[in-house]
Amino acid sequence: MKADLCPSFHSIVLAIAPAEIARFKAVIESYDNLATLRTEDPRHHYLRLYFSAEAASEVDALLAALGATFSIRRIAS
Repeated sequence: MKADLCPSFHSIVLAIAPAEIARFKAVIESYDNLATLRTEDPRHHYLRLYFSAEAASEVDALLAALGATFSIRRIAS
């Protein structure tokens, strides 16, 4: 299901340093049912984070908190 086809889902494209991707994925997955992480463009190390509209504020807060630990760059919403 594409995020743009279902208004109840949101997605964000992030760029993360290759060495940090596995650890970032582990952190995201530790929050049960919060978000799903997929590779958007492996050449540029872009990841797409999918989440429900209801979880948007929690995802934003988590990304803000993780910004100090990971080199997260938002590419697109």
